Amino acid sequence: MKLGPVVFWIAYILTRPLGASIGDFLSQPRDDGGLGLGTTGTSALFLIAILALVTYLTVTRKDQLSEPR
Repeated sequence: MKLGPVVFWIAYILTRPLGASIGDFLSQPRDDGGLGLGTTGTSALFLIAILALVTYLTVTRKDQLSEPR
């Protein structure tokens, strides 16, 4: 049995509630203890973060172990 899938699912199960909590914190109104960005603002923030990370990794190639052949 390979450990890759097991490690993936453990990480998925442990981080999913964290992501949901962060999303709730960002989107909920200030009166309810959140930052009040709303669902659209939170989605835009996550989209910008994902695009920035993908662009960074594409330009720097820091995610590649060796040069492609």
